[in-house]
Amino acid sequence: MSSVSLSTLGSKHAGMDVRTEVTQLRQTSLRSDPDCSDKVAEAPFVAMHAPSTEKQTDISRTVTAQDWNGPDDPENPMNWSMWSRVYHTSVPALLGFLVTLGSSIYTSGVADMMEQFGVSSTVALLGLAVYLVGLACGPVLAAPLSETLGRKAVYITSLPLLAAFTLGAGLSQNFATLVICRFFAGFFGSPTLAVGAGSNADLWPPVDRAVATVLFVLAPFAGPALGPTIGGYAVQAKGWRWTQWPILFAAGPAFLYLIFMKETYKKIILKNRAKRLGISPPLKTGPTGFAAVRFMLVVLLVRPVSMMFTEPIVGFFSLYIAFNFSVLFGFFDAFPIVFEGVYGFDLGSAGLPWLAVLVGCILAVVTVILIDRLTFRKHHHRSHMEGRGGIVPPEHRLYAAMIGSLGLPIGLFWFAWTSRSDIHWISPVLAAVPFAWGNLCVFASAALYLVDTYGPMTGASAMAANGLARYLSGAAFPLFTIQMYNRLGIAWATSLLGFISLGLLPIPWVLFKYGPRIRAKSNYETIKA
Repeated sequence: MSSVSLSTLGSKHAGMDVRTEVTQLRQTSLRSDPDCSDKVAEAPFVAMHAPSTEKQTDISRTVTAQDWNGPDDPENPMNWSMWSRVYHTSVPALLGFLVTLGSSIYTSGVADMMEQFGVSSTVALLGLAVYLVGLACGPVLAAPLSETLGRKAVYITSLPLLAAFTLGAGLSQNFATLVICRFFAGFFGSPTLAVGAGSNADLWPPVDRAVATVLFVLAPFAGPALGPTIGGYAVQAKGWRWTQWPILFAAGPAFLYLIFMKETYKKIILKNRAKRLGISPPLKTGPTGFAAVRFMLVVLLVRPVSMMFTEPIVGFFSLYIAFNFSVLFGFFDAFPIVFEGVYGFDLGSAGLPWLAVLVGCILAVVTVILIDRLTFRKHHHRSHMEGRGGIVPPEHRLYAAMIGSLGLPIGLFWFAWTSRSDIHWISPVLAAVPFAWGNLCVFASAALYLVDTYGPMTGASAMAANGLARYLSGAAFPLFTIQMYNRLGIAWATSLLGFISLGLLPIPWVLFKYGPRIRAKSNYETIKA
């Protein structure tokens, strides 16, 4: 028996808890049928045993664990109250902020580590590089856990492990131990970044997903922006080990905040419903056992790498976003060269220019939300009016990327040619605003475009390809940034990045114009719009 009618369930289970729950399920389901509310209110629960009539057939609702009980099922996260969905969206955002804070805050202690461990600046930066490699590899762990245990289990498991290896890094007595702990801190922290996008998809329908997505991705951008600001003053006062303790101090309250969340993954919710009500669990679809492990590896590793080289949309956006992230992480080397070397800032003050990056990210959030309200929602409404079921060509997600692509070279060239002692320090600080604004506009727009184009499953592979590219390139870039700036100088080293940015600028514009043709030739199923 895979499902049970309301009346049968009421007679089968004598317990008042099950009876009450099913009654609540029925009452909630009837909210969408006001014509039937009076008749149902007058009828006792057992009246569903009465001879069938056309009206009774209309209002009878089957409780099942095979799917939601209609579009208004109260257990469907998309039907939860607005405040509940906001809370459940804020949990992965908070954890994402904490994890990415751990990447950048480390850079403030590089000089101290060089002195204590007797290593070069390039070697000292390995602690940043291996952390980013861990972030790139973590989704391999996250996906199987999320599939079998649910989203909440990933968050609850990931955060303590991140804290444990962060503690190990802070207590390290040699550089090798520090590097190993940093890798595993990134590896066990990254599942929150990978699963967070899934949580948003559980909670918000596509028409509302732009707002949720851009607010979620703000957190991983805010972490790197605030890390040097916090770390600079901490290291200046207490030494490099205090680059790790702020993460631990924040991990405790974050864990208390997340334990109140409910499961949002549909498969786990339905499985729990079946167990609670004594009905058949959801039918198992897809591979099981070793075949399931192989399927996960294909989705998370083989397919993403393949898509980078066979799908122009995935390949070019991965290249573009990987470069933008590389420049962002390269600034962890470039900012000290400019603000300490040229303007004479101390270690604490040298972290303050990163607040301009945060301002740029906040402006990008406003930009993406405004564009969504003014363009995509209008096209979505028109699609419904024309009987196309709300299907919108995904190219309408690219407006933010197109205007954001202009901000990247503007910020880089501005920074390149005003970072001089005869020009006030505020000018290169302000130059970081358009760069950060453009970076987040491009990233948020690309994330929406890829998922809309390829759908949830293949879209997850496309985003995994994007994640691999941006974190692996971001890990490599800081290892040669200092040498590049020393050899070319601030102006030409940053200008080189600006010229590359100009070369990549047409990508979202070309995809906007030729995207439908490119999608039509894809090797994967794509949206037909």
